[in-house]
Amino acid sequence: MIRVLALLLLAATLDAQTAPRSATPASKAAPGRVTTYAQGLEHPWALAFLPDGRLLVTERAGRLRIVDKAGKLSAPLAGVPRVLAQGQGGLLDVALDPGFAQNKTIYLSYSEPDDNRNAGTAVARATLGDNGLSDVKVLYRQQPKVAGSGHFGSRIVFRRDGTMFITQGDRMRYREQAQDLRSLLGKVVRINKDGTIPRDNPFLGRDDARPEIWSYGHRNVQAAALHPDTGELWTIEHGARGGDELNCPERGKNYGWPVITYGVDYSGAKIGTGTAKAGMEQPVYYWDPVIAPSGALFYTGDAFPAWKGSLFIGSLQPGALVRLTLRDHRVTGEERFLGELNERIRDVAQGPDGAIYVVTDSPNGKVLRLGR
Repeated sequence: MIRVLALLLLAATLDAQTAPRSATPASKAAPGRVTTYAQGLEHPWALAFLPDGRLLVTERAGRLRIVDKAGKLSAPLAGVPRVLAQGQGGLLDVALDPGFAQNKTIYLSYSEPDDNRNAGTAVARATLGDNGLSDVKVLYRQQPKVAGSGHFGSRIVFRRDGTMFITQGDRMRYREQAQDLRSLLGKVVRINKDGTIPRDNPFLGRDDARPEIWSYGHRNVQAAALHPDTGELWTIEHGARGGDELNCPERGKNYGWPVITYGVDYSGAKIGTGTAKAGMEQPVYYWDPVIAPSGALFYTGDAFPAWKGSLFIGSLQPGALVRLTLRDHRVTGEERFLGELNERIRDVAQGPDGAIYVVTDSPNGKVLRLGR
């Protein structure tokens, strides 16, 4: 009898912890004007504003370009590391060093091949010059490198203490390794800017775990941003059929993939054991059907005062700019914009003018500006 009551209590507890689901709102007209800021990019993946107002934009094929204030593209910059530009792989995120104004340092994430055509997510540091990169140094390499061209992640987010979060994927065919602390697949990792390991990382000093790991049990995290008030990392990861997740990953915690998920396999088959399990974290929010999330921004600008504090997420499918309102780690509202464009929104950033800029993932990709 006692055992039955305990099981019923556990089931009730797990049920109470289930995450709220998106209501799938229809896309509506955005306030302001949407204009084309730049075009002629091949599958652009990420953008970052330089202090002088110009833009750095990555193209998945392995090119890094500067977009000037008139929207003109530079020639591809020299010195970019070699990438495996297949499937979801290629040149991915770009981020500026917090001290960029003084040191001209940028960081790139990309799918790094080895001599056997295996690959893994890597992050390199470089100095940005007028015509290219110099002093390129690889700071991080995902291990093990494996075959395949899917689920690399990857976003770079700087914490206020100067350490760096790198979001990753499970490399698609290797999802069980997301639960293996000896593997870096399916993990969010945290390193110092020189590639060393922060002393307060949760698994540092354990023989059975990689010291880079911050959190684990992730499927494919292609969107991440730091909360401007709390300094917390927020991530959005792809589910399979259903189960895209919004998380606020905490140090050392397990986010469940592939043991628990709100989605099913592409074949319709069940994945894992259900939606909840003791010792595994629930997402803050989930989408079913999916939004295929990529790119995230906490808005702090003045162009749209009513949107301050909102979390914006790019949607690849059905294609939209998703706005979430948050309160006390809960989603209190969702809106979608730009759906009428029928574009895959790959990244989103706030410009120095307070406008919102997005890149569209297509063979003729664009930088679009949403502003007044």
